[in-house]
Amino acid sequence: MAAASVVIFLCTAALPGDAADVLGGGRAAPGELARLRAEQGLDRPLPVRYLGWLADVLRGDPGVSLITGRPIGELVAQRAGVTLALAVAALAAGVPLMAALAWAAVRGPRWLRRTANAVVVAGAALPQAVVAAALVAWLSAAWGWFPPVSMLPAGEPAWSRPDLLVLPVLTLALPVAAYGAALLRGAIADVLARPYVRDAELRGLPPVTIALRYVLPMIAAPATRLLAVTVGGLVAGTAVAETLFGLAGLGELLVTAIATRDVPVVQSVALLAAAVVVAGLAAASALHRETARP
Repeated sequence: MAAASVVIFLCTAALPGDAADVLGGGRAAPGELARLRAEQGLDRPLPVRYLGWLADVLRGDPGVSLITGRPIGELVAQRAGVTLALAVAALAAGVPLMAALAWAAVRGPRWLRRTANAVVVAGAALPQAVVAAALVAWLSAAWGWFPPVSMLPAGEPAWSRPDLLVLPVLTLALPVAAYGAALLRGAIADVLARPYVRDAELRGLPPVTIALRYVLPMIAAPATRLLAVTVGGLVAGTAVAETLFGLAGLGELLVTAIATRDVPVVQSVALLAAAVVVAGLAAASALHRETARP
């Protein structure tokens, strides 16, 4: 997390311009810009700014937005519900599809393996924006099943209108499933090639029993690491879906903060995503140690 905080801080420091330029509207005099930078602490040396930000984070106070003046914790809490709803729904839809694609790409009939591998490659290669456009064209414009824009009424929780979440959830879940299946199919193939699995097949054990008893424990650690990276990526990776479909979540907050050079907000959201990934990877390492014990 310390390394992640340094990388995040340096990346935000490398952004062209700053919040003072945005507040000045591009027409402020040099003296006015200097005053704004001094008020926001942007004129201090980078090490001083980093240590000050890190001390505030460790105290649980990430500061306030340079643009709106609102506490960052309040902004994150206000938008976290939408992102959490999208991430949970995308995982609930994407993980079973990921497992099915990975298994079909390894163990299905020849035609099914070819089809599954083609879907995996295509799904992992397509950008989210292309997936979103295709879903809107088919499920909204052509068939009229779901609304093309997912703007929730003010004050309503994300789960109050599940029909508004279908398209953004699919936009997130389909690439996640394809990318995860592309990584897991090799691990599944390695486990299935082991002698004790072949022995179980010769003894006539059902495929479900083989998958649950032999394959799942062996791929639990890499699958958990993949899930950790996926969850962390969804925290910030919802930006495309939230922006395209008009959802006010953490991803949309991150995009807006980058556009307005609201550096403390960018740092807080990015550090939150890094924390989710690090926590998941730590859990995966602990699980790997447990499964590796004789």
